[in-house]
Amino acid sequence: MMRNYTKADIFRVVEEEDVEFIRLQFTDMFGNLKNIAVTASQLERALDNKCMFDGSAIDGFVRIEESDMYLHPDYATMEIFPWRPQQGKVARMICDVYRPNGEPFEGDPRYVLKRAIKEAEKLGYIFGVGPECEFFLFDTDENTMPTTITNEQAGYFDIGPLDCGENARRDMVMTLEDMGFVIEASHHEIAPAQHEIDFRYDEALATADNIMTFKLAVRTIAKRHGLHATFMPKPKGEVNGSGMHINMSLHNKEGKNVFEDKEDELGLSREAYYFIGGLMKHIKGMAAITNPLVNSYKRLVPGFEAPVYIAWSSTNRSPLIRIPSYRGEGARVELRSPDSAANPYLTLAVCLRAGLDGIVNHIEPPKSVKGNIFAMSEEERKRDGIDRLPGNLMEAIEELEKDSFICDVLGEHVAKHYITAKKEEWNRYRAQVSDWEIKEYLNKY
Repeated sequence: MMRNYTKADIFRVVEEEDVEFIRLQFTDMFGNLKNIAVTASQLERALDNKCMFDGSAIDGFVRIEESDMYLHPDYATMEIFPWRPQQGKVARMICDVYRPNGEPFEGDPRYVLKRAIKEAEKLGYIFGVGPECEFFLFDTDENTMPTTITNEQAGYFDIGPLDCGENARRDMVMTLEDMGFVIEASHHEIAPAQHEIDFRYDEALATADNIMTFKLAVRTIAKRHGLHATFMPKPKGEVNGSGMHINMSLHNKEGKNVFEDKEDELGLSREAYYFIGGLMKHIKGMAAITNPLVNSYKRLVPGFEAPVYIAWSSTNRSPLIRIPSYRGEGARVELRSPDSAANPYLTLAVCLRAGLDGIVNHIEPPKSVKGNIFAMSEEERKRDGIDRLPGNLMEAIEELEKDSFICDVLGEHVAKHYITAKKEEWNRYRAQVSDWEIKEYLNKY
């Protein structure tokens, strides 16, 4: 989807395609897409980086006394929305956020990822990423508000009429392809009303931009079908949650996959093993980024296919890190803990830098696990040195505070504001009394 547009190209596309409205998009610290819309008459101002907004109005950005922020559009992300009117079309550009003095704003998640990509480039690496995005399609009520109700009972790879979301999903795929996505597969997932659409891997910045665009398109098309698409990790307690597995590889400047080694038993190079070692070393500190909500930790429990324990394997799907069977140029490492609510820019930044830390410092991963970790006893896991992921958001925040390396990847501004906001989220959650507690305790005590 990244195109080498010049300023002249943008003007030409806007004129030829009858674009009337341009949305200047950016992402806040918590992975929410924001935008300012301008008309075509203001395009030159936008392309000259003169569009300003109030940064103090965005959670986690800046205080009121330093609120002026500027949007610098990335020309390569110019895209026309296929779902808007065909006369007076609507386009968007994804923007970087800058301070008035012309410096990148350190609280911009896109900037955090760009900084991590530069670290990889210094070492001669290009980071390739392929996400697997899962979501639920639920009914809406008479006021078009979202519910967790669905009338379907479909499971893995089921087809219509069992799969009631089939038509909506087809429209999503067609819309995404209209926007330049290469869709590799789409299917019904294991839980009723749960779906997955996989798009081709790309370099890290393009992939993070694509994830944000993907979520917007999926939600928009779902609404047209009278449905609500949610990327909430665990909207229903009794079924599997939605993950965002991340497939990662590093290429050198000649385009060769540096994770590949034909001589190795698993087809993996030393760099690949060290990358796994780095991920495993920092995964607890990364959890508050890859699994950012109170609700994220309802997914990371035994019995629902999501990882709980810090281990890796090439033979089964229970561990945190899996080595897919496809070898050679497709050699890659799959991290299975991130969920669909994660901010993709921050998530890819911490994954990349943790892996690079493994490569730079030759961090050997522990031995791979052959059996099903969930079937092992606590004693067996202790004997094999298998640790577990944080059990809730507060534990994850405490691990992030302890991991100075990951805090440094995020930068002081993001780390400080993110940790403060997530502690507040945890305290709001702790103050609630749930239906489960009433059912469990009211009668007994």
